[in-house]
Amino acid sequence: MLSLLLAFVLTAAAVPPGAAQSPLSAVIIDGVNNHDWAAGTAAIKQILQDTGRFSVIDVATYPTLPDFSRYNVVINNFNGGHLASGTRWPPEAERALVAYVRGGGGLVIFHAANNAFLDWPEYNEMIGLGWREPSFGKGIAVSADRKIEIIPQGQGLPPGHGPRHDFEIIVLDKHHPITRGLPAHWLHPSEQLTHGQHGPAENLTILTYAISEISHQGEPMDWVRPYGRGRVYVTMLGHTWKNEPNPNLADRNFQKLFAQGVEWAASHD
Repeated sequence: MLSLLLAFVLTAAAVPPGAAQSPLSAVIIDGVNNHDWAAGTAAIKQILQDTGRFSVIDVATYPTLPDFSRYNVVINNFNGGHLASGTRWPPEAERALVAYVRGGGGLVIFHAANNAFLDWPEYNEMIGLGWREPSFGKGIAVSADRKIEIIPQGQGLPPGHGPRHDFEIIVLDKHHPITRGLPAHWLHPSEQLTHGQHGPAENLTILTYAISEISHQGEPMDWVRPYGRGRVYVTMLGHTWKNEPNPNLADRNFQKLFAQGVEWAASHD
């Protein structure tokens, strides 16, 4: 009964009144990551299954890559490295993902997947901010009065994070479908708080942020952007190391946030 109730709450909050409740399909791409990608994928799949909204949740483990066009949303849990020497997908697969999102597909970037593909220009455009040096592009911070501040290219801290710890996640945009029904702030357990993300930083809507103990400013945790006719949702949450417990993945507020993020990306026109 509890699981059914949770599924109803997640679904009702994620879908606008009057929207069609057609089943959605998703694929998770994993297989290479400096994190425990198997644990991350298992958590993602369970979160989506618990919503009852997804009829298909496939997993493509690299070097296998999916036919993106078969799915409402693609979830990237792949990180081949943040340097120019990092693993790239075959050119035809990269072109296919760009065409998929531009044509109306949904893309979700899970945690360290924003580290990937330093030299793939369209990927940097889609994610908006990534694990990039200040020289790469602009940064974004949230001020003490909840205003968005643009950090000019070449300024700000390089990307990094401290050790896992509990920290407060603050909802900046409470009216967005992804944050609907969430508390204004909550204590998220045993997570890495990433700072110093840089990129094109264009057309982003920052949904949540957290105050970094290193940068001493509000660091974006979740954001979205349109890309062509498609939708992109990025979350910095979801850290996993091998042989460590991951209570962050069991946080009900995170589960709700992530599920609504994936459904929002999947429910494009």
